Amino acid sequence: MSNKKFLQLACVCLSVTPILTFCLGNTRAAQAVFTLREPMGLSMLAPTLETQAPSVGSKPHAQSSAEPDGQHDFDFEIGTWKTDLRVLAHPLTGSHIWTGYRGTSVVRKVWDGRANLVELEADGPSGHIEGLNLRLYNPQAHQWSLNFADSKTGTLSVPTIGEFKDGRGEFFDQETFNGRTILVRSVWSGITQNSCHFEQAFSNDGGKTWETNWVVTDTRVQ
Repeated sequence: MSNKKFLQLACVCLSVTPILTFCLGNTRAAQAVFTLREPMGLSMLAPTLETQAPSVGSKPHAQSSAEPDGQHDFDFEIGTWKTDLRVLAHPLTGSHIWTGYRGTSVVRKVWDGRANLVELEADGPSGHIEGLNLRLYNPQAHQWSLNFADSKTGTLSVPTIGEFKDGRGEFFDQETFNGRTILVRSVWSGITQNSCHFEQAFSNDGGKTWETNWVVTDTRVQ
């Protein structure tokens, strides 16, 4: 074969190779060939192929799920309720003496549900109870703080902090009781359109055991 024919054949091979490589889908190989020789009309395809070809192992962008918004978690309680209350007379002493009260709880929505105010009045053998609970929703933490006060002291207690999950609300704090540091837990459960259940419990062993001391069953009046 003459040198002239050999050169003509080599040029044809170089011109056809990028086209065959492109058809076979091997983008990186095609780019390598374009680097050696870029026939007119095909040189503009190299950046296009590099831009459009998906990388190996790439996955579609997944949109991150938003944090659950709990600002309306207490909407179920807005209204007026008949309250049946049982109170343990001497918590964390081994006593099993309970006192019963009956009364009314009125829950008012504040800030379109991001807060609410509870007013409790109840009477029993041990006297009259007037309680107030201010509940505030923290949109950054997605948690509620519950701030209780009674008319005898006129001051807010240490707030219990927590949230609702799967229809159950759990709230905790640490405070001093009879000179000792304890944990306090408040739980809402059994929530329906016309009833709900609440319990408060103390722990003096770091949460290993809990003693319930305040039990409420509310039934809707309106």
